[in-house]
Amino acid sequence: MCGIAGVIEPSIKNKEKVIEAMVSRIIHRGPDEDGFYVDKNVGLGMRRLSIIDLSTGHQPITSEDEKLLIFFNGEIYNYLELKKDLLNKKYNFKTDSDTEVILHMYEEYGENMLQMLRGMFTFCIYNTETKEVFVARDFFGIKPLYYLVQNEKIVAFSSEAKSFLSFPKFKPEVNDSAVMNYLSFQYNPLVESFFKDVYKLPPAHFMRINLESGQTEIKKYWSFDFKQNRELDEKKTKIDLLYTIKDSVRHHMIADVPVGAFLSGGIDSSIITTLMQEIRGDKKIKTFTVGFNTLTEATEAKETSDVLGTDHNEITVGPEEYFSVLGKAVYHFDEPVADPSAIGIYFLAREAAKSVKVVLSGEGSDELFGGYNIYTTPFASNKMLWLPKPIIDFAIKLPFNFFGKNYLKRVSQKIEDWYFGQKYFSDSIFDRSEIKKIWKGGEGEFLSMSPLYKKAGRLSDSTKMQYIDINTWLVGDILAKADKMTMAHSLELRVPFLDIKVAELARTLPDRFKWHNGATKYLLREAFSRVIPESTRNRRKLGFPTPIRDWMTGESIGIYNSILNNDYIKKNLDIEYIKKLIEDHNDGKKDNSRKIYTLLMLALWYDTFIK
Repeated sequence: MCGIAGVIEPSIKNKEKVIEAMVSRIIHRGPDEDGFYVDKNVGLGMRRLSIIDLSTGHQPITSEDEKLLIFFNGEIYNYLELKKDLLNKKYNFKTDSDTEVILHMYEEYGENMLQMLRGMFTFCIYNTETKEVFVARDFFGIKPLYYLVQNEKIVAFSSEAKSFLSFPKFKPEVNDSAVMNYLSFQYNPLVESFFKDVYKLPPAHFMRINLESGQTEIKKYWSFDFKQNRELDEKKTKIDLLYTIKDSVRHHMIADVPVGAFLSGGIDSSIITTLMQEIRGDKKIKTFTVGFNTLTEATEAKETSDVLGTDHNEITVGPEEYFSVLGKAVYHFDEPVADPSAIGIYFLAREAAKSVKVVLSGEGSDELFGGYNIYTTPFASNKMLWLPKPIIDFAIKLPFNFFGKNYLKRVSQKIEDWYFGQKYFSDSIFDRSEIKKIWKGGEGEFLSMSPLYKKAGRLSDSTKMQYIDINTWLVGDILAKADKMTMAHSLELRVPFLDIKVAELARTLPDRFKWHNGATKYLLREAFSRVIPESTRNRRKLGFPTPIRDWMTGESIGIYNSILNNDYIKKNLDIEYIKKLIEDHNDGKKDNSRKIYTLLMLALWYDTFIK
């Protein structure tokens, strides 16, 4: 695991100093060593967190003819299988690393090699003869990659946007469109980042740049599409699913350093931990969970740990400690993510990094196997169609809240509109009409979900929601917080559910294998019915819940001042409206904690990177 960066503009002077400064800003991604390559066209560099081939895996690694070189961030879990194929084709290896396997795969297959990789990655391959740079990102966007545009040319790239603070003539400015969408989604769903002229290479994309001609190509090499097979036999598919996930976990445990697991009280992390302990045998694996002083999954996590006999570690966090690290978390995020559970991962990673270098975690299961409760809403909504629309419209306009009001709001909307105001939290995030009311800044466009829904074709509404999540929420929130919060502590996080083999099976599952009698992830639960504890198998989803509603009270004057005194918020948002949000929350009239938290993370980001 590493962080990579590159200067790919020949006119930049002192490339050595520039790339060294860019790489030094991401030292937390790889504290073990660095590596550089500089010529008149490029300056390339990396920071390494040594996981595989500790002694000979120094980067860059070059091809046998020294025409190609590679800088790599990530892990390729099937590199040993790929290496056998390359050895049969008479390739010679000077290291035992997965990095060299990627390089030889590129020599043999070109861009088509991307389809053969099983892992998480961003990497840069430089052809010193043709002066071509090839950069690629993994299938689901587990590993991040940003690039900088100046004078309509891509001039630099990095694993983290903060590297560009060391790039010549880069002045950090706010991208208002990103802010507007962030207020609605709680993360930035755009390809454009929060910084003007800084973009994110989307998942499953590569970019090829010829430094002599200036020709640039950005291309998608893979896409996740549901190809449901309604003829699947349930019994056989359960067995296939069990062995596919077990095989993924086994591959994800490949490392030359200690490997542990994040363990919440839910089914996903319990499946992974159970399989890890089974694979490891008598040697106890280390597991980690975080709880908060008024809301915790510690009991549920310990119940699973006790059954498995893991070496379990539990930490408890209070409000003072929680809010004290927000500034550091925002710095590592690069862009604000207003998901309170992300800070739980920050504390988990800090604790885990004391004893392991790698952890496995359950991200991606909900999106692939239909785990969010919201996915069952369309089935229930169909039962409400008998209600006349005027009655529904009248009910949701009533000036007071009542049980079922949010549900009626959803019934009255198109499903694609549920994604604004963050569907998982009802009305807790700003919806678009509210943003238009309070926004005073520059013009910006809201992201439309319609193109994604059209691509989802004739799938059921619930499966369409999965498709949307995989293309937005998963990469923008779930994987972003997982990568940034663990890398902040030089800890590698691996996600076995997002293995390409698991995904290929998940995409074939019909709806009846995902939602059954009100239960979510039906087949996944059934596949592991004799593997994990019954109480865990049927437990509802929690996922490190955070009690910010109770923590944001009148005693949080410092938090409120950070928002109300922020230069960007005062200039671009209706400050009187925000004061009313705070007042109503403190008076107990309405739970505005998520909106206040969203504004707080925006204020901290601005003060960290712009002010």
